Amino acid sequence: MEHALFEWVGKDRNGEVARGQTRAPDAAQVKALLHRQGIAPSRIQEKGPQRLGAIKGKEVAEFTRQLATLFKAGVPVIQAFGIAAHGHANPNMREMLGNIRVDVETGSSMSAAFRKYPKCFDTLYCNVIFAGEVAGILDELLDRLATHMEKTQALQSKMRSAFLYPCSILIVALGVLSVMMVWVIPSFKTVFSSFGSDLPTTTLWVIAVSDFFIRNGLFVLAMGCVAIYSVAWFCRSNANFRAVMDGLMLRLPIFGSLLQESCTARWTRTLSTMLQAGVPMVESLDCVGGACGNQVYALRTVKIKQHVSSGMSLSEAMAQSRIFAPMVVQMCAVGEDSGSLDHMLSKVADYFETQVDHQVAGLSSLIEPIVIVVLGILIGSIVVAMYLPIFSMGKII
Repeated sequence: MEHALFEWVGKDRNGEVARGQTRAPDAAQVKALLHRQGIAPSRIQEKGPQRLGAIKGKEVAEFTRQLATLFKAGVPVIQAFGIAAHGHANPNMREMLGNIRVDVETGSSMSAAFRKYPKCFDTLYCNVIFAGEVAGILDELLDRLATHMEKTQALQSKMRSAFLYPCSILIVALGVLSVMMVWVIPSFKTVFSSFGSDLPTTTLWVIAVSDFFIRNGLFVLAMGCVAIYSVAWFCRSNANFRAVMDGLMLRLPIFGSLLQESCTARWTRTLSTMLQAGVPMVESLDCVGGACGNQVYALRTVKIKQHVSSGMSLSEAMAQSRIFAPMVVQMCAVGEDSGSLDHMLSKVADYFETQVDHQVAGLSSLIEPIVIVVLGILIGSIVVAMYLPIFSMGKII
């Protein structure tokens, strides 16, 4: 029978007010339990499902590392949750850990308690916890899980920085161009109107673009925001549309190869962690695709799982998916033959994480001069176009 969470208020044997939360099938069971503890309840109310606020993946990774350390030190489960939650900066995190602690106190397994918060603890996380509870090596698997999450967070941070830098430069460039088009060029246009002669073609083009910006700038900006929001909404709500967009992202020049290496690193790292936890191959593949953050890899992983379920080796199924480099397939084949697939997958993940590091560093050094040259050409062209009539003022006048 499903147990609900009840909040209660009452008085203990000393007449002092006591409060707490208890998980039980119904309020009558809570009342009986409290009476056995010497508490006379004055109010028992079922606590309905609550939406937690934002909890970052980084905070979950830090909690996992804390929990692994506490378990290795021999701290009991309930006390470990109390220590991890105490003084946490995020009140949403404190509330969630408090609810999980209550669940565990009332007899729920850790994996079952974690599964109630799928936005924070994904299938991979819960499966590893379940495997640790069954095998009695929860501290060891928590340590591996924490390492996995820390490496994943580091990789995501590097990918964000790789895309954030060119995007920020592009925004600044658009801001500078907008200021010139809306305020600077109209000032020149006012001056040129008194010349009483034809302006150079280049100058007329720039003035025409400025006029368009002034008349339709807000409309274009609004339509751009609507288009971005629509694409983001369709990506979240439609798996097929997201697969198309993710496929296009993988084909981008420069950034496409960076995304492929990042997805490969996360795919192999996740599968390695699952196999090290003792989770069977087919069940492990259920979690791997979604961990990549790319719908193309998720869909191809479903096919890989189907091939493996029918008796095909993992390396052969990966080769047929055509999303992995030949080196990755060869390393997996060697791991299968030697019986050390989890170790080999971990090495592949290390290699591609290093490759992402190098590519991000190279990309940053490559983008900067390109952006400077492009901005110089755009702004320089506008400046020259505006000063051409002044240079030829003698002929115009």
